[in-house]
This record gives sequence, structure tokens and C-alpha cells, in this order.
Amino acid sequence: MTLMTAPRTTPADRPPLGLRERKKIKTRQAIRAATYALIEEQGYDATTIEQIADRAEVSPSTVFRYFPTKEDIVITDEWDPVMLAELRARPETESWSDVLRHVMRTALDLSLAEEPEVIRLRTRLGVEVPAVRARMMESMAATGRLLREALAERFGLDPDGLELRVFAMSVMGGLMEVSHYWAETGHRDDIRELVDRALDVLERGLPTGKP
Repeated sequence: MTLMTAPRTTPADRPPLGLRERKKIKTRQAIRAATYALIEEQGYDATTIEQIADRAEVSPSTVFRYFPTKEDIVITDEWDPVMLAELRARPETESWSDVLRHVMRTALDLSLAEEPEVIRLRTRLGVEVPAVRARMMESMAATGRLLREALAERFGLDPDGLELRVFAMSVMGGLMEVSHYWAETGHRDDIRELVDRALDVLERGLPTGKP
């Protein structure tokens, strides 16, 4: 199945999750909550998988079953399906810039509404911790590939063409820099406005310098 052909669903349309799925979600949430709390208390490097497991009341092997590394606990790509569903649902006549602005705003609104402090922690760790930054780059590269395929199908382009590869990764690279800038400046700006500024650069080019 391609990224653009699945029907859009709303929460009311989706079948209720079974007990097994609900338990998996609860376990993932407990592991992540334990990790974030420990990092806030004692820092990233001092936090171990054993401590996370103890705080989450699971075994270390359970932690590794859900998250291969500590960095994977911190970095999440759970908003990818949301962004792709929103992209798929936009009107066919809408320009790429309007599509991306809508998709990014929707994902940001959802993530900030649910866990704004966690978003701030993730972006800070992405700046301060090399291992987290490296994992963030891998995650964004994977998201970039999904974006490339989705845009290719939407606009009738070659998903492996150089132009689309450059465009998709320019978007993802810009978003990564937004994340770093937001963290480095103490999260004082509205990240939604920063994303808009980044997309402005892609759409219009660099602003003119002093006359």
C-alpha cells in the first residue's frame, strides 16, 4: 500500500484497541515517563536502562524490547503517521508550501498540546548530547524519505529524482535547525512561527541583506 492511498480515518472511525495494544501503549508511556523524569533529576549520562526499568516497574529486557537504545526512548517518530495522513487529506490543488505549512502546524499543535515540557527536553538533549543528536538525524532522515515518497505521489514526481531528494531533505534539515535554534535560545520563541520562517526560506530564498 502506498502512503497516499489509504483512506483517512478519524478517532471515531478507528476500531477500539484491544487489551494487548493498550498494554503496549501503557508500557511505552511508562518507560518514556520514567526516562524523562530521571533525566530531569540527574542528567542524561547518569541515567541507565536499569534505573529506567526500575522506575517504570518493568524489566530491562522489556525496555530493550520497546526501545533498542536509550536514545530511541528520547527520540520519537510517532507523529510521522499524523503528518502523512494530513498531507494525504489536503486538497489536490493546494501548493506544496501550503500543504507543508498545514501539516507541520497540525503536528506541532498536537505534540505541544500533549507534552510541551517533553518537547522542550528533547530539543535540549538534541543540542547537548551528541548521541541524541545523531539519533535525531537518523530519525529525521527516515522521515524525509517518507515525505519524499508522499510528495512524489501527490505531485506526480519521481521519488528517486535528485530534485525531490534535495527538496525533502532540505525541509527536514530546516526543521532540525529550527529544533536546535529553539533549544539554544531557551525556547523563548513560538516554535510554530520558527517553522513558518524556515519554510519561508525554502519558498522565497534568503532575505536580502543590508542595502
